[in-house]
Amino acid sequence: MFKINGSVRMEHVLLYTFLEVSSDCNFREQLHSLQSQGIVPFLKGSYCYDDEVELQTDGNRSGHLQNGELVHDPEVNEILRIIATQLAEIGDQLDKEIKPRAVNDLVQHFLNENLSGEEITRYMSEAVEGLARALPSDMEQEKAMLVLAMVLTKKIANTMPSLLQRVFSTTVNYISQQLHNYIVRMLRD
Repeated sequence: MFKINGSVRMEHVLLYTFLEVSSDCNFREQLHSLQSQGIVPFLKGSYCYDDEVELQTDGNRSGHLQNGELVHDPEVNEILRIIATQLAEIGDQLDKEIKPRAVNDLVQHFLNENLSGEEITRYMSEAVEGLARALPSDMEQEKAMLVLAMVLTKKIANTMPSLLQRVFSTTVNYISQQLHNYIVRMLRD
């Protein structure tokens, strides 16, 4: 059974689904391999497989937000898929705002195996914040940062699919650290 911290699991599902439904995704085969490698929970359509959801002592299946943490729940997975699809549509519009140099600079950082995960996450954060400042202010700052982080992930993986696992993990960490509360608010709305 696949076990992962609820918060990080939520970010995994959101990013995975964003990438899966995004247009211009040239690394779908590598993306699907993230599930077989155990990096992303197996999703059946938009639902967890039944054996991934634990039966509680009261006979109910686990699954809901508890203290802002996601627990296995097909309904929450479906909401995450809807949110990811909406964010992917926004991402397709923002895609053209990201200059190739920003992507290529991040690719070089990801290729540098001497950099720690924290250092790469910092580079990702700096890139997202810089791009967000350049956007029109008609979008919530947190939403813009979330979408930009996910679009950067797609663009990096499109540039060099072999980096998908590293960039996926870095983006999940970034989102979990910087935007988790925003995602929880989106789920509750």
